[in-house]
Amino acid sequence: MASKRLGNLSHAVWQRSSSCRVALCAGFNIPACACGGFSSAGSTMHGQKCCKDGQNCGPTKNVAANNNPVAATVTSHRHHIVGKNRGDESLTKSGRAFSSTAPQINSKTYLWGRYNEMKRLVHDLIPPGVCNLLNPSNIYANNEVNLEEVDIYGFDYDYTLALYSSSLDEMIYNKAREFLVQHYKYPEGIGKYDYIPNFATRGLHYDIQKGLLMKIDAFHYIQLGTVYRGLKAVPDEEVMQLYGGSNHVPLHQVSGFYGKGPMMKQFMDVFSISEMTLLAAANDYFISNDIEYDPVHLYKDVSDAIGMVHIKGYMYKWIMQDLEKYILRGDETYAVLHRLASHGKKLFLITNSPFSFVDKGMKYMVGKDWREFFDIVIVQADKPHFFNDCVKPFRRLDSNGDLQWDRIKSLNKGQIYKQGNLVDFLKLTGWRGSKVFYFGDHLYSDLADLMLRHGWRTGAIVPELEVETKVVNTEQYAQSLTWLQALTGMLERMQMYRDPESKKVLEEWLKEREELRAVTKNLFNPHFGSIFRTCHNPTYFSRRLCRFSDLYMASISCLLNYDLSYTFYPRRTPLQHEAPLWMDQLCTGCMKTPFLEEMAHIR
Repeated sequence: MASKRLGNLSHAVWQRSSSCRVALCAGFNIPACACGGFSSAGSTMHGQKCCKDGQNCGPTKNVAANNNPVAATVTSHRHHIVGKNRGDESLTKSGRAFSSTAPQINSKTYLWGRYNEMKRLVHDLIPPGVCNLLNPSNIYANNEVNLEEVDIYGFDYDYTLALYSSSLDEMIYNKAREFLVQHYKYPEGIGKYDYIPNFATRGLHYDIQKGLLMKIDAFHYIQLGTVYRGLKAVPDEEVMQLYGGSNHVPLHQVSGFYGKGPMMKQFMDVFSISEMTLLAAANDYFISNDIEYDPVHLYKDVSDAIGMVHIKGYMYKWIMQDLEKYILRGDETYAVLHRLASHGKKLFLITNSPFSFVDKGMKYMVGKDWREFFDIVIVQADKPHFFNDCVKPFRRLDSNGDLQWDRIKSLNKGQIYKQGNLVDFLKLTGWRGSKVFYFGDHLYSDLADLMLRHGWRTGAIVPELEVETKVVNTEQYAQSLTWLQALTGMLERMQMYRDPESKKVLEEWLKEREELRAVTKNLFNPHFGSIFRTCHNPTYFSRRLCRFSDLYMASISCLLNYDLSYTFYPRRTPLQHEAPLWMDQLCTGCMKTPFLEEMAHIR
């Protein structure tokens, strides 16, 4: 039923907007608008002939009065030129005279009339049930991919084949906090800071020298309101001051290709949630207690403390001791591997984790014969170096996990290999190009080099999609976002009203727009919002996701919903100059150029 309603959505837009389009165009002197175009050919400024067939499609009192009370008042003012003083009763352009004998319109009444009409339209365009259409098990395409052409499937292990519960983040945080206090001799007061679930989100940037955690958009602009020093938000004015009067950050100067640099670090993997939270807690302790410290030293020590949790094997130990607690949906991993293998696909595994850890987890999820599914298994690969240099040779491990000294001349099924590099991998396997599909959760370490340098198909695992999809499916989000778009469109078009009363109205709209932005942000995360969007632009994370992955999904189990000959087609996302009729354009008379009518005379 919801699908049927959605199918009628476009038709409803045109039906509902047909009455207001004449009125909206009428108020802005766009006679061709009602005909669906902007050409001045075949039209007159008095609206007598604007259709090519010579029919009169100018304003009529019946249409305006029957469909829109506000429009009835506005229709007689069709000849007001956009951008001119609304009090002018006579204008001369290119030797033509324009005049109006209609009474002066109250611009404040007109603006609020447009506002109320658009609000009713937005409400009617979102019927009950239409908001629950996104399936968190969907696979989303950035590029066209035909699975029938894929013969070889490769996987990372952590957060790809094995998904972990959020309780692991707290364990990593607690142990790293302990290292920070006991090993690095930080104040014991930091030990009183408990882990804060859902404080940080993946993809954030951290200014190492300033000690600031923030979200940056695809154009390198900081999203104001998402900058934190410790656990407290930094006022927008202070952020602008800290960055030289602008919220733009030249990331190419401060951060390298893999998101690391001397001044800025982007946290891209799920494991980094604990690190960001500990950085915020430690910063907050020093600031709250007025203790002088160097943010650069703090960043390095926290990073090392988090690294020690992995290097010393604590994380591996916790998971292996309680697989049921930490590993999620292992049966789905088995189903994916079984399905691919039974259809004759070759499978391989490349992970940075040690064999003993991977072996224990795979036996739990897939069974003791899990290695039978894979043609090649490579552990402790040291990605991303595995993909971008050819220094380390492959080494073979025996059944006990001990290193062997023989030279590797082939990569064989049933064997376990350590380290190595992609150059040798390609030589030994001959697996090249788009027939190879590799899945991983880290956009830089797992996917970037494979897509950019080697032409492999890449699939990004984004577990956050499940939660974010649920938010997008709510009626509150749909209503708020749609009204936000419509309100933004009205602000863009109605800014031509510049009298004092109109300016007050527009200021109220701007204030409401900021409130709506905060509401939609907080639905995802009260501190940083969605990992995919800032207020209106894609995030830097989202930009990288689109650049480095052909497909993205919440988990590899999403593959179970598609046939292995399925073709994924990316939706044609309209560019700004080719956008179809969006909500924000309904309220602007289907046009976005303020002086379009005047320009038509020049041309």
